[in-house]
Amino acid sequence: MRDDAEVNAQFAAMTALGRVGVPEDIGPMIASLLRDDNRWVTAQRIEVSGGQTI
Repeated sequence: MRDDAEVNAQFAAMTALGRVGVPEDIGPMIASLLRDDNRWVTAQRIEVSGGQTI
């Protein structure tokens, strides 16, 4: 995402959490899915959007 304060504010206003996501918000979900005890999880859509998509 470009570093444009106005654009970032517009994106933030569209999320339930009221802020723009950062890589650290998505990394934990990816790490969780990569754990061996989640090997039975297949073909899922998991929203990590800060509430932008409900």
